[in-house]
Amino acid sequence: MPYLLQVDFKMDGPFGDEMANAFADLAKSITEEPGFIWKIWTENPEAKEAGGIYLFETKETAEKYLDMHTKRLGGFGINGVNGKIFAINSKLTEITKGPVK
Repeated sequence: MPYLLQVDFKMDGPFGDEMANAFADLAKSITEEPGFIWKIWTENPEAKEAGGIYLFETKETAEKYLDMHTKRLGGFGINGVNGKIFAINSKLTEITKGPVK
């Protein structure tokens, strides 16, 4: 069963196209993480927040990624990372056309 990881944190920027350009290499590296399936990048420039919604193959791979990512963000000077891991109700998600198989 896949697990969803929700992450958000305060960030001064960049956002939008500048964020896409600045973090393209990071995005490519995320796709190589163990158990990674997909990520939706999130941003709210007005609130100075960013983060993402990830799907991982197992709870363990989501937990390991969250630990590693929290440390990596700390290295960038970003603290106060909020991370939550959720099991997915696949039957209901399928009805509502969620991208989970």
